[in-house]
This record gives sequence, C-alpha cells and structure tokens, in this order.
Amino acid sequence: MPASVINPPRRLLFGPGPTMVDPRVYEVMRLPVVGHLDPYFFEVVEGVRTGLRTAFGTRNEFTLAMSGTGSAGMQAAVANFVEAGSKMLVLVNGFFGERIAEMGRRQGAEVVRLEKAWGVATVEEEAAEWIRRERPSVVAYVQAETSTGVFQSGEQLCAAAHEAGALVIADCVTSLGAMPVRVDETGIDVAYSCTQKGLSCPPGLAPITVSPRAMEWLKARKSTPAEWYLDLQLLTNYFEGARRYHHTAPVSLFYGLRQGLAVIEEEGIARRWERHRRSHEAFVRAVEAMGLRLLAAPEDRIWNLNTPCVPKGVDELKVRKRMLALADIDIAGGLGPLAGKVFRVGIMGPLATADHVAALVETFEQALVEEGFEPAGSGVQAVREGLLTAV
Repeated sequence: MPASVINPPRRLLFGPGPTMVDPRVYEVMRLPVVGHLDPYFFEVVEGVRTGLRTAFGTRNEFTLAMSGTGSAGMQAAVANFVEAGSKMLVLVNGFFGERIAEMGRRQGAEVVRLEKAWGVATVEEEAAEWIRRERPSVVAYVQAETSTGVFQSGEQLCAAAHEAGALVIADCVTSLGAMPVRVDETGIDVAYSCTQKGLSCPPGLAPITVSPRAMEWLKARKSTPAEWYLDLQLLTNYFEGARRYHHTAPVSLFYGLRQGLAVIEEEGIARRWERHRRSHEAFVRAVEAMGLRLLAAPEDRIWNLNTPCVPKGVDELKVRKRMLALADIDIAGGLGPLAGKVFRVGIMGPLATADHVAALVETFEQALVEEGFEPAGSGVQAVREGLLTAV
C-alpha cells in the first residue's frame, strides 16, 4: 500500500481529547529512535520527570510517564493501592468516577459510592463526613471530570482521608497542563493523567505521581498487584536506579512529551494556566450571549473543558457534523445520561488563543442557527466587542 494513502484531514480539535499537538512536538517525534535501555533515552526520561513535577505541583520523587493512555494510569493507581477486601470510597458524579468505581470493584474492594448528579460537584464537607464515618483505606475522586466539565478541589476530603489513615487517588486527566493541579498543596497521594489534553502531545503515555507516604504503603503491601504490566514497583526498577528491563517503551512518544513539557516551561506554567482561564471565560461569555447555559456551576468549571447545554429542539450530532463541514472544527457530545444533552468543547494548548476562540464561536453559532436555534444575542458580536482582547 503506497504511503500516500495515509492522508488524514487537518482538523481543529476542540473536543475533550485528543486535542491539538504542538507543532514542535511533531518535529522531535521524527528524530531517530534509540533503544529503550539507551543512556540517551533515560536522559529524556529524567527531563520528562522534572517537567511533570512542575505540571503536577509536586516534589514527589516517584513521578514518571507510564506507557499507556490515561486509563492505564487509572488502572495502575487502583491496582497498586486497592487490595481485595479493602474499603474504597469513590466520589461519583460523572463517567470517569463511574470507571474508577468499576475498577475498584474488579479489584475485589468493598466500594462505597458518594454519588451526585452528573454536572454537580460533591460538597467537600459532606465528603469529609462520609470519610470519617466509613473509614476507607482509599478515597478516589476525579479532579476534572471530562464528561461534565466539573472541577473538584479536594482539599477538605484529602485532609479527612489522611485523618482516617486513607490514601487519596485523584484523576487529573483533563486538568494537567491547563489549570493548577497542586498535588502537594491539596494532599493528593496518587495522581495520574494523560498526554493528549492539557500537555498538547499525542495520546499514549500516562503521567503519574506518588507521594512518599503512598510509596511506603506500597513497599509494605503484603499481596502482589494482579496487573504485572502496571506494577509500579517493577516500573521503579526500570525508570530509576537499576534501569532493569521491564517493557519496550514508546521512545518517540517520550521525545514528544519531553518537548511538550519544554514548551510549557518556555511559556511559564502560571502564564499557561492564565491563558487557558481567559480563553474559557471568553468562550463562556460568548455562548451565554447567545442564550446558552453551561452544565457546571461557575465556581466548579474546568477552564479547558466547557459543557454548553444543547438547546431544546436542536440535534447536537447534526451541529457537530455541520461544524466539521464548515470549518473542520471537531467538538464532542455528551456521554452516558448526558448524551445528546451537552456539547463538550475543549479549548487547550495551541487553540487557547483569541483568534482560535473567535473562530470556534463563529462556527458554533452558525451551525446552531442552521439547525434551527434562535440565539438571544450574537456570540460573534460579543467577540467583536472585545471580550477576547485579554486572551
């Protein structure tokens, strides 16, 4: 088959992920592959570990990128720190909270679910009270719920978990690289993420960080994790110290992540967060000018993942297809009970700029109108009146 057959369309990826890859990341991924035990590869790995500590907001020694997607990071966190017969409390208010709970069930844990409606943040005081009452071994929550656009701060529940002697696992898949994660400040023991969202890299690696407290727990664990490939102690022997062979790491993806983290360092992590926050606020103002509302409450919104509700009488799939046809702009629809009820609009990395947000709003408004929506006002006009000048 000739190489010319591979000719993917050039989309503007405004969905929840994968999102746009920084052009400089693509450039380094073309470089020659070295062996996965080559000293140069481990130089790249050390650069990745340093950059991830900055993005996670941690000093944890155990901070690395695993071979696998964000779901592999989730599986690793649960498989290593949840034992059969232990009690695991999970905050469930969206698709990925459900997934963590299911992974805990499959590990043989007694899973206690603190449930809220999809799109509603858990009240921290309530979560803390549940933890004090249930006395779990592990508490797990989604910091940035990709299915709903809800951010969960976590400080109070982490404090309550530590008082109860529990470890805390946090899903930071959508937040990492686009808004503050603050692992150490929040009190998170195990945090995992992905590379294809806020870090502006291709999918295929799962950043993970583990606190010294959790590492001591892991070393003292009596049983062996059932998942050999995701055994963090085995991965420690590969990425640290002995450099003992464990698996063939995807070298080119590590090149890409190292470059992506260098781009973040060049911009400055705080400036990057601010750019995403301003892009989010500009988009929200524009869609609200049209008469749309967002699923998540203002104080609970993820900056880089927006969930406008689908207007009554509008088919969200047809809107998304129109946006592809009009401008090659790709956004996503809802999952589970939110299917057909929300749009999921990611504004991340290279697309978190004034010009790109303006193009997104213009296409979104046009597609909605062509599907029968009558806007209360013009999102495009809101852009022209200067709502994006600070982005």
